[in-house]
Amino acid sequence: MPQISKYGLDKHGIVNTAETIWNQGAESLYEATIRAGLGTLAQGGALSVNTGKYTGRSANDKFLVEEPSSRDNIWWGPVNKPISPDRFDAMQAKMLAYYQGRALYVQDLYAGADPQFRISVRVVTDSAWHSLFARNMFIAVPDAERPAFAPDLTILHAPMMHAAGEADGVNSEAFILMNFARQMVLIGGTQYAGEIKKSVFGYLNYMLPERGVLPMHCSANIGDDGATSIFFGLSGTGKTTLSADGTRPLIGDDEHGWSDNGVFNFEGGCYAKVINLSAEAEPEIYATTKRFGTVLENVVLDPHSRAPDFNDGSLAENSRASYPIDFIENIVESGRGGQPANVVMLTADAFGVLPPISRLTADQAMYHFLSGYTARVAGTERGVTEPQATFSSCFGAPFMPRHPSVYAKLLGERIAKTGAKCWLVNTGWSGGAYGTGTRMKISYTRAMVRAALDGRLDEVAETPDPNFGLLVPETCPDVPAEVLQPRNTWQDKNAYDSTAGDLRGRFEANFKQFEEYVGESVKKVGIYKAA
Repeated sequence: MPQISKYGLDKHGIVNTAETIWNQGAESLYEATIRAGLGTLAQGGALSVNTGKYTGRSANDKFLVEEPSSRDNIWWGPVNKPISPDRFDAMQAKMLAYYQGRALYVQDLYAGADPQFRISVRVVTDSAWHSLFARNMFIAVPDAERPAFAPDLTILHAPMMHAAGEADGVNSEAFILMNFARQMVLIGGTQYAGEIKKSVFGYLNYMLPERGVLPMHCSANIGDDGATSIFFGLSGTGKTTLSADGTRPLIGDDEHGWSDNGVFNFEGGCYAKVINLSAEAEPEIYATTKRFGTVLENVVLDPHSRAPDFNDGSLAENSRASYPIDFIENIVESGRGGQPANVVMLTADAFGVLPPISRLTADQAMYHFLSGYTARVAGTERGVTEPQATFSSCFGAPFMPRHPSVYAKLLGERIAKTGAKCWLVNTGWSGGAYGTGTRMKISYTRAMVRAALDGRLDEVAETPDPNFGLLVPETCPDVPAEVLQPRNTWQDKNAYDSTAGDLRGRFEANFKQFEEYVGESVKKVGIYKAA
């Protein structure tokens, strides 16, 4: 019997439940899921589940409670939409009523591998497989610490409970409501498990800057020399793929903090995109999909063998695998690394005009961090069926409650203090825009990133990109030279010039919103034109 916290569910107003199942492992949660008809056993031992109509984050259904303690610190707008405390209270009351008479699964966990900055997280749900997801994604609490456990953040989760849309003050049957004053999140109407993970991330993104910690939407690993590297990027740009490199121990694949102590993982697991996954291109991730304890989300199974078909996107382009980080063989068990030696910013350029790798000056790093240019990849959000060009500040605007300048200032201070080298890596299209060109080969991207991180590009001659001023290496081991200069890969050079000019204009227009927050040297980066 797992140790149980003395901080009971009654503290959250939860009463009259049919049963409360505390801190259960994969075995019992598999059984409950399969018994309820909500999952099946895949070949190799993973638990296969289907999230229904919500196969990605529902950005339009996320709200932050507008209350005095946090109101003035939040970047209100299309991303951070307000909801009143009364509406939150009413939805919480509905959820507490919904819980009555139901079996509830509770996981008490930590978020943050550095004890100085970690928080205690409690996830309460009536879905067994979502409880397993939470257990996979966060950090286990030692049995000896469970009795004294008291949550800093509580997530009340009811995936099959639907809101009444406008009558409840929300946009649809789905709702994700964050209340910083209450230290609570309400999630309902969507079975997509990523809402749990990103709610914890959003909470940390709000709390940590006040403690001098930069929260980052990034992966991180460590080289043979002990040097840490971090990889910023939105979902689908390659954070998980490039950081899960068998030659470099993995700290984490998605969310980290950067403090005076160094880099630390927020999570204890990984949530990897698996559409078109192959053993050849991504052997470390592929191996996890054959393990007991992994949750496969919206992955098609062969009806006879139950073998996953990762090339079939009929359920979702955003198919995922959730697994404990120790399912990856080469990891940093502490979840912590030193001060970064390299900062890599990943973009999937749907226009196909950015170089596949380039060195950034400190000013360019600030500019591209605030710009956060990439393409939304199909399936990551509802309604996105093909890549769309977008600017997402800090490479994670959907998860950042504060103004982007807060995070950018912290990044600039960290880079200045550590002298970290900065790189922009385009994992997107080459030889043309989306629909004409092709996606950059993973093997080339891996070769470029490895060369950058191990210092082999330090002495290579560089040429400024004529449109963006990015410092592009003229050669790179194991990569054809013509691939490094994007214009060379286009058959129609005039089309390249026109497309590059269009994208440069988009950068300039987008950055106007940030000009008052940066110095002149950063502003000039965005108006670079070749002499």
